[in-house]
Formats: sequence, structure tokens, C-alpha cells
Amino acid sequence: MNSFAEDAYNVPPNLVVGSEGNAEYQVGDDGSTVVMKTGGVYFVDDKAAKPVGIMRNIGKRPIIAGGNSDGDFQMLEWTMAGDGPRLGLLVHHTDGEREFAYDRDTPFGKLVDGLEQAEDRGWLLVDMAQDWKAVWTGSR
Repeated sequence: MNSFAEDAYNVPPNLVVGSEGNAEYQVGDDGSTVVMKTGGVYFVDDKAAKPVGIMRNIGKRPIIAGGNSDGDFQMLEWTMAGDGPRLGLLVHHTDGEREFAYDRDTPFGKLVDGLEQAEDRGWLLVDMAQDWKAVWTGSR
């Protein structure tokens, strides 16, 4: 996400939190320096790691969080637990015509706990097929 978030979404890289690969600082024979990706995974941004990644990279609890699977549950939970007005947004991917549809029984992007608890937790649940006039107007 860091490599294209600014161009695609106008979000600067320092405000993007996501999974990270391993990297190391290297000095070449000519004295040049570089941070080189070395393969493997350093941090997986999913479930309970999401609030940790946000705090590590941004340094404060958000006032708005949006997610679309149970992998975002803890991030929404943590965001809404803060002081003051908050928005927890959960997008239910129900429109297989315009976007990938996933739900309780799909092999990826499962959304079970979020669907069952969104209302009780005060999260705004958005149904992609019913609530969005346009899903994606750009090229894939």
C-alpha cells in the first residue's frame, strides 16, 4: 500500500499501516547505503495486530476506522473505545457484480463476528449492493 497509496488515494505513506516485509540496512563496497527488502514477513497487519500497527506507526488511536472483514474487528473495537465521538464503519461486500463478494462462508474476507455484533457495538454497517451507487469507476 505504501508504494501507491499517495497516488491512488491521496494518503501519505506515513499514514498507511499494513503488513511489512523484512528489511535490513546495507552498505555496499563503494560506500553506498540502502535499506534492502530481504524476504519474509516482519509484521502481519490483521486482527489484534491492527491496533498495534496503528499505534506503532501513527502513535494515537483513530477517531474513524473502516473495515470489511473480521480481520478488522479489533481495530474497530479499539477505535470505538476511545473518548469522544467515534465512527466504526463496516463494509459488507454483497455485490459480486461490481466487486468481490465475501461473507460468512467465503474462503477469504470472512465477516461473521462483525455482522453479528455491529449494531450492538454502534458500528455503521454498509451493504455494498444496497448502499453504494458506484463501487469502482477506475480500471483494475
